[in-house]
Amino acid sequence: MKTILLNPGPVNVSPRVRAALNGPDLCHREPDYFELQDAIRRRILEVFDATSAEFTSVVITGSGTAMVEAMISSGVSRTGRLLVLQNGVYGERIARMAALHDIDHDVLDNPWTERPSLDEISRRLAGTRYEALAVVYHETTTGLLNDLPAVAALCRANGVRLLVDAVSALGGERLDFREWRPDAVACTANKCVQGLPGLSFAIVRREFMGAMASFPERSLYLHLPRHHDEQERQSTPFTPAVQIAYALREALDELGEETVAGRIARYGRASAIVRDGLESLGLTLLLPASLRSNTLTAILLPAGTSYRELHDELRRQGFVIYAGQGALAATLFRVATMGDVSADDYRRFVGALGSVIARA
Repeated sequence: MKTILLNPGPVNVSPRVRAALNGPDLCHREPDYFELQDAIRRRILEVFDATSAEFTSVVITGSGTAMVEAMISSGVSRTGRLLVLQNGVYGERIARMAALHDIDHDVLDNPWTERPSLDEISRRLAGTRYEALAVVYHETTTGLLNDLPAVAALCRANGVRLLVDAVSALGGERLDFREWRPDAVACTANKCVQGLPGLSFAIVRREFMGAMASFPERSLYLHLPRHHDEQERQSTPFTPAVQIAYALREALDELGEETVAGRIARYGRASAIVRDGLESLGLTLLLPASLRSNTLTAILLPAGTSYRELHDELRRQGFVIYAGQGALAATLFRVATMGDVSADDYRRFVGALGSVIARA
């Protein structure tokens, strides 16, 4: 029985992406690998409509968190100051990264079920105290989608660089590179792109990538300009995950065929099936519809049922749900609607959940 992953990554991938792992063994110092690397970097820009000369892409072997840390640790100058928007675990993680790398920063802290106040962001950015602002686009702690277009507009108006954690958003939420003009956007292969774990990437404004070359090297492995400079001249500073690169190239081709807009629409239909089904079972969704992302729903646990009981029974039926985090761990569970999963699979999940609740 196929296990349906309802966690926000790793996701179920298509047979063609999985089959791509069977590509030939390849030395990462041979021209064949650099052709593969070039194809991935080019396809990233094509698929996400960032093909203007303004943007470039860079790939590293590591999780999405590795790319976010590379972006944060590389993206602030020696005298610069970073403002971190924090309304969940992943915003907190960015603040922790800044602290560990000795980056001067402030945190605009918000409740986990609310977006940061745009008025407060505007007030903080006025006077150019900050060189950059970091935000999590889709905060998977709760499934909350932050107002990235409005935050981007405030950054542009104040001359502040915008660093975006789009690890669980890119490919599942609209992100307009031409209009919003983020300076750096970090993502991973194994969420909405529907690749496999092990590679992450960023789309970066070329001007910003050039500026980062003069910033402190706060990490050997995670210094983004090092990876980018090597990749621009068909090289790599470290050993990449070659077989995962085959799968990522295939996943990007698959996404290009479906189109990002088509994938967003498919995920939206899946979320509607799940949310309507959950509410029909009498369950309570944590967030109002206006704050929910396209791809993840946080649900209050049914009275008298623990997460472990719910998880284990659904797992026996072939579905993997996700626990709450932090202070919410005891009160909710999460269901992601991303990956190569059919509408019928989501309907089966709602039915299985209903039967578990009825028995409990």
